[in-house]
Amino acid sequence: MTDLPEGLPLLDWDAGTVVVEPPEGRPGAWAGGPSALVVDGVHYLAYRMRRPVGEGRGYANVLARSADGVRFETVAVVEKDAFGAESLERPAVVVTPEGRWRMYVSAAIPGTRGWRVDLLEAATPEGLATAAPRTVLPCTGQAAPKDPVIVHHDGRWHLWASVHPLDDPSATDRMTTEHATSLDGVDWQWQGTALAGRPGLWDARGVRLSAVLVDGDRLLAYYDGRATPGQNWEEQTGVAVGSLPAGTFTALGEEPVLVSPHAPGGLRYVTVVPVAEGWRAYYEATRADGAHELRTELVRRVAAAA
Repeated sequence: MTDLPEGLPLLDWDAGTVVVEPPEGRPGAWAGGPSALVVDGVHYLAYRMRRPVGEGRGYANVLARSADGVRFETVAVVEKDAFGAESLERPAVVVTPEGRWRMYVSAAIPGTRGWRVDLLEAATPEGLATAAPRTVLPCTGQAAPKDPVIVHHDGRWHLWASVHPLDDPSATDRMTTEHATSLDGVDWQWQGTALAGRPGLWDARGVRLSAVLVDGDRLLAYYDGRATPGQNWEEQTGVAVGSLPAGTFTALGEEPVLVSPHAPGGLRYVTVVPVAEGWRAYYEATRADGAHELRTELVRRVAAAA
């Protein structure tokens, strides 16, 4: 078992609870891909809803709010047709220093293996439902970006996206995590690879950062990984450490730290927000019937010994 670096909470499946049920109880039906933040004591959770391939795939991104981080009410829904997309994946929700609400949406480009990331922006969270999308991370034809994780720190925006190479149409499930920076969160400049799979280990086929916490001069992260093409959509979770301004990470340990108890063990897209008691975590996980549910857990901070 990998020892977690200080500052990252250790999750316990038995302490978790379901926040959002999948649309159906069968493989390919998912509720998940969460992104979370707390604003003025209110929890906000963005997530993706999906049906199986051939039946709609990722059909909507949802933004919801909650007083306790567990019971949510829907604030805004954006559907894939608004993006001209074949499918939507994990959104990222942030609030700018000026108080503007932004949702970065991963959109699958119809008839291709490509992805792009579009931005919605509004004065209120409700306004995201009718905001006009604009592309901020285009598909280059050689690489497809999706699933961004976004941090604003010291006046600069940092983004980590999973990027899928398109050179081999039969192997577009491969992925690295690439780092980009921006002064405004709209125009991004790629800085290079932040994390890559490790040959021969559980994350050899691909890695995707899912949460980044700034802890002084360190970066702490959870990431999704898989060893084979067959594990696509059933990634498991590892941990990594990094630093700014480089924005690069080193994976820790030779095994995942979080897996579902239900085969094939998918537990992915862990996102964490600091709260008064410690941390509130959200993640997507495989359940017994093969569907994916969206779960949460409160991890209390352990008081230092006197």
